[in-house]
Amino acid sequence: MSSVNPESSTLYVQSLATGVSVLKAFNSERSSMSLPEIAAAVGISKSAAQRFAFTLEALGMLNKDPYSKRYSLSSSNLDAGYQYLQSHPLLERANPYLLDLNQRTGETVNLAEPAGDSMVYIGRFSSLVRLIMHMPIGQRIPMFCASTGRTYLSGLSDDAARTILDRSDRVRYTPKTETDVEALLALVQQAREDGFAYCNEEFYRGDLALAVPVRDTAGNVIAGLNLSVSSAAWTVKRAITKFVPLMLETARLISTTPPNLAAQRPFRTELRIPRGEGGSDVAALS
Repeated sequence: MSSVNPESSTLYVQSLATGVSVLKAFNSERSSMSLPEIAAAVGISKSAAQRFAFTLEALGMLNKDPYSKRYSLSSSNLDAGYQYLQSHPLLERANPYLLDLNQRTGETVNLAEPAGDSMVYIGRFSSLVRLIMHMPIGQRIPMFCASTGRTYLSGLSDDAARTILDRSDRVRYTPKTETDVEALLALVQQAREDGFAYCNEEFYRGDLALAVPVRDTAGNVIAGLNLSVSSAAWTVKRAITKFVPLMLETARLISTTPPNLAAQRPFRTELRIPRGEGGSDVAALS
């Protein structure tokens, strides 16, 4: 992206940006807000907050409680995320292979892609045996303390990796979280040499996370394949020996071999075309 501030461009639509800011202001700590609270959260006047809230409610993006007059996000906000996942070419290729790895190992398998200084989880198949933590699709984890983040950084130059680490808010989430830039760069370089990365209880207690890179046709790292196990049940050495070879093979298949139609079918929307005169119902895959 250009270093020029996009807000200075004549193409920048400030009102649209403000409307998006209103939606982003809602979170787990502010699940519902009054107009004054929206105004304070976004940094706009109360009258502007009223106009944006009214418009977003009319568009179905906000719900308004008829008694308290407080606003909250509506389920329509899920539509864009659903459409993103449904149209994501990498995820379409990856899903059958992610499911296969999940079934073969019995452990939680994730696919994450970079988003700023974080990795966002776009694919997930949970362990049926144990679930260490709840990590829904869309969850973001800072690159510096994510196994997928380190394997993504390993595909960048040292200077590019350092830039991301330097600007990251390196919070110590657990006693084992590594926050020193030089130490993190050494871990990234090790991941580059080994072909995989791991984080042992650096973001979640009890979580041992392994990751390998997923590449595009040019060989660039575009995502990270993650497998998560319990640190109480597995040592780092045993987990690496057991799972990394399977993960590397899965990542290779995702990167190079589109799954066949039968493997893709469970992940594609089936549409039923109404029966015509003298005809029969026809199933079509989107």
